[in-house]
Amino acid sequence: MKRVRSNLTLWQRAMASLVWGCCRLIGAMPHWLRYYVLQDTIYFIVYKCLRYRVGVVTENLRNSFPDRPMAEIKRIRRSFYHNLSEIFISTVSQAAMSDDDCRRRVRVKNLDEVLSDLRGRDALLSTAHFGCWEYDSFLALYTGEHYLAAVYHPLENKVIDAVYMRLRRRRNIRLIPMKEIIRYYIDHRLPAGAPGQRIGIGLIADQNPPLRPNSHWFRFLNQDTVFFDGIEKMALKFHMPVYFCRQRRLRRGYYELEFLRLYDGVEQVAPNEVTERYVRQLESDIVADPGMWLWSHRRWKHRRPQCPS
Repeated sequence: MKRVRSNLTLWQRAMASLVWGCCRLIGAMPHWLRYYVLQDTIYFIVYKCLRYRVGVVTENLRNSFPDRPMAEIKRIRRSFYHNLSEIFISTVSQAAMSDDDCRRRVRVKNLDEVLSDLRGRDALLSTAHFGCWEYDSFLALYTGEHYLAAVYHPLENKVIDAVYMRLRRRRNIRLIPMKEIIRYYIDHRLPAGAPGQRIGIGLIADQNPPLRPNSHWFRFLNQDTVFFDGIEKMALKFHMPVYFCRQRRLRRGYYELEFLRLYDGVEQVAPNEVTERYVRQLESDIVADPGMWLWSHRRWKHRRPQCPS
């Protein structure tokens, strides 16, 4: 696994190595120690002691589920902080995980079906901040015909960014900055029928995008919400199928992925229809298991402009 050291000072490189060593140490711990003792300790510190973003989480939950009693909101809130603690453990544990370890931790429910559908084709894989989303990329470890171009947003903290880059680098996975993904795809896609690896582009699509005058608003979790439309634009421009990655926790540290097709790459659709399908599928998964979503980010910073009466 290559080290990521570009644009780092000597001090930053030393700090990145120290953080990486801590990740390796956690990843080498026995499962019971990581996912029960350490995870529950992190939960207690983050939720009970630090009260990390409890106000934001509570506000988001109450606005999303206005009909649910406060006791239910608190139950979901506790579930979220347990999930957040598990995300941390699972993410840093990648530092000590081989590809075989990854495959043991994550199974793909409909693997044969997806690989058959994608034979000879590029595809877009839409994910969300649901469950341990870092593990969604492990699909790339199950196929040799495709590699995953995982789109990411560089972090402002260069030390943490370097560690995250190193955690995410695996066989069959290439990390592409968000601003470069269109150019990357144009430069690297293969003509139909040409030999070589096809590209699966993986994007987390539930983030808060910049608000534009022509932004389309979706009704999502009882609130007017804007979404990135990059997946839909790429799908229509390049006639690429779009899949939604559904994740389910089997037990602590173990997950199941299922890839649901949202668009086949040839269907004639109305504007915003592909994004609408993503929104509806994500909302359905959140309602079914709300504690798995990332409630601590300020998803609804933008407010829909009021039409003049």
